[in-house]
Amino acid sequence: MAHSPTDVTQLAVVDAARAARVLSEVRAATLSGRRAPLAPRPVIEQSWSRMLRSGVDPDHDVRSGLLTREEVQRRREDTALRHVLPVLREGLLSVADVAHHIMVVADDDGRVLWREGNSSVLRKADNLGFELGADWRESVVGTNGVGTPAVVRRPVQVFASEHFQRSQTSWTCTGAPITDPRDGRLIGVVDVSGPLETMHPATLAWVDSVAKLAEARLRELHLTSLERLRAVAAPLLARLPDRALVVDRDGWTAAVSGMPYTHRIALPKSLSPGRRWLPPLGLCSVEPLAGGWLLRASEEQVPAATRIALDLTQPRRWSVTVSGGAGSWSHELSPRHAELLYLLALHRSGRSAAGLAEDVFGDAGRTVTVRAEMSRVRRYLGAFLEHRPYRFREDAEVEVLLPDDPRDLLPHSTAPAVARGRISADVP
Repeated sequence: MAHSPTDVTQLAVVDAARAARVLSEVRAATLSGRRAPLAPRPVIEQSWSRMLRSGVDPDHDVRSGLLTREEVQRRREDTALRHVLPVLREGLLSVADVAHHIMVVADDDGRVLWREGNSSVLRKADNLGFELGADWRESVVGTNGVGTPAVVRRPVQVFASEHFQRSQTSWTCTGAPITDPRDGRLIGVVDVSGPLETMHPATLAWVDSVAKLAEARLRELHLTSLERLRAVAAPLLARLPDRALVVDRDGWTAAVSGMPYTHRIALPKSLSPGRRWLPPLGLCSVEPLAGGWLLRASEEQVPAATRIALDLTQPRRWSVTVSGGAGSWSHELSPRHAELLYLLALHRSGRSAAGLAEDVFGDAGRTVTVRAEMSRVRRYLGAFLEHRPYRFREDAEVEVLLPDDPRDLLPHSTAPAVARGRISADVP
């Protein structure tokens, strides 16, 4: 009897072994180029396609070495994930232990930094190389519950032979990305894993909800830190006669004086004190503060930007770099902003809000969402963008750096226009 992908997922709840056999047949047929008894789920099929293109071996588990204990500890101290561990433990561990699962937390490089839960399952995970410091990027170990959510930027459940590598097909994994609520940047992935017979469809919603609680906790911590910086900034700005603002280390505004309020200033990664050109302030004086920077705007004019480079070559780290007479600066892009800037580069004559909504969502009516996102883009690129319609400034040279294989363009994206770009040879 033929099964649909949904049928197999439901079957796994009552007969995991039978569901695993069906998926094993699907995997064997698909990877050998034969007609499969049913198509894999789209998220799995797309992941397998990426693995085949990149040369990951489905039958031989080859991976990079473990991080040292010292490097694991250093990464733990450097990542914002450490602030949300209590939320993850409270939401996942008690149930995971009873259900014969483990909780795994990996950083944005796919490295396992924490691993807790059922002791017998932890021992089984050792045999899979699911250890502290292990590298579980999709491009290294194939389709899995840590690496694949990091690529597609949404929760993914990988059951049995949906794993690309044969060594993992006795396992079930459910992972959800954890992103920085301030800018959408990937921080890491939380995953709940166990033997294939522990699979349950509800695990996906459960893990996703706890990941969202973790993001809410990060948002709360950020607002608290801005309040502390604001208390320091207010008396300082009151004494200054010129236009100025105080921002935290990531550019989020705590207080302003003599100028309109701007939520965030795009800061270069290696900002240092001195005279710097920063969008949208232009030339300004940068002075360090405890927990942030004092930025004092200058009235001096500088040459306009001459080049805007949109880098989409990396699978999870997209950026825009602006170069001109005042030097250059870069800004890391969220998944949505990477999509929008790619589309504006594709349409140099401009795109209306309705046009962008059609491109991104397949629904020209979703203009409110597009306008809100473009408003955020203009916070760091406002000097180089026009609107009505949205477009790059005419005098700017725009270059787009694309992946070698068009099919690897923004793999997280479900936007119809991006999907067309993956099968088209046309590039901006």
